[in-house]
Amino acid sequence: MEVLVVLSRLLFSAFSNVFQKQLTHRGFDSLFIVFSAYLVLAVICLPLLFLFDPFSLTPTFWINIFFAALLDMAGTVYLVMSLSKTDLSVFGPLNAYKVVVSMILAMIFIGEIPNLQGFFGVAVIVAGSYFLFPAKTTQQSRIKTLLKDKGVQYRFLSILLFSIGTLPLKTAVVNGGALATTVFWCLFGLPLAAMTEWFFIKGKLQENMTKAQGNIQSFIYLGCLIFLMQYMTMLVFSHLFVAYSLALFQLSMVLQVFLGYRIFNEQYIWRRLSACLVMVAGSLLVLNA
Repeated sequence: MEVLVVLSRLLFSAFSNVFQKQLTHRGFDSLFIVFSAYLVLAVICLPLLFLFDPFSLTPTFWINIFFAALLDMAGTVYLVMSLSKTDLSVFGPLNAYKVVVSMILAMIFIGEIPNLQGFFGVAVIVAGSYFLFPAKTTQQSRIKTLLKDKGVQYRFLSILLFSIGTLPLKTAVVNGGALATTVFWCLFGLPLAAMTEWFFIKGKLQENMTKAQGNIQSFIYLGCLIFLMQYMTMLVFSHLFVAYSLALFQLSMVLQVFLGYRIFNEQYIWRRLSACLVMVAGSLLVLNA
């Protein structure tokens, strides 16, 4: 059962990224994509409120789910901005850095201390990023090329926000359960996304709404995939350490590299697949530590 949950989460995550990237290619602003996804999520989650008692949830749950929703909404914005500027076959392998950041944060704040093999796995993940980009000149390192890419910079920001958000998110799951955490993560995210949309791009709202009429199906698919991905994430978090849970999720990077090649005709596929395999090896070392 656990394997099925993890594999489902990997598939939902990868294909949600595909829809997000396709919508940016159609000219939608990143903030509007995020707001529309949360709107669909709210429609899905409102009927689910009848499946549990919200009034029985503790103050600890409410505090943690609010901050988790806030951090994840901001992380999703940067995630979509990254997809608009970098290849999916680069974006996917970079997800391995969640393990690095989350392991450090989990060590500091909630005392999850991995063994030596776990630390070695992190080093392998970092080394794997060397292969993601070819050096543009003989003097310029691949790592420098990677770090100068705007989409990569946005991806690192999203990873940082998601990784910090993982800590209150896991606490909320422990206190309230997977379903309640997923539902309120979605519902709290909607007003936060709406305020961000209104503050930054309210002048383009009508234009985006008009354009969205021809893409409603894509937005619905995106919202459904995010909901399923998030619920599967909560189920995994309820049974595993944070860093080990994120290590499991890195296995989706192989699929993302393949989808980037097949759907978006991205280049350097063998180099990026090599980077991906090295990072998967690092993630597996962390997982089996």
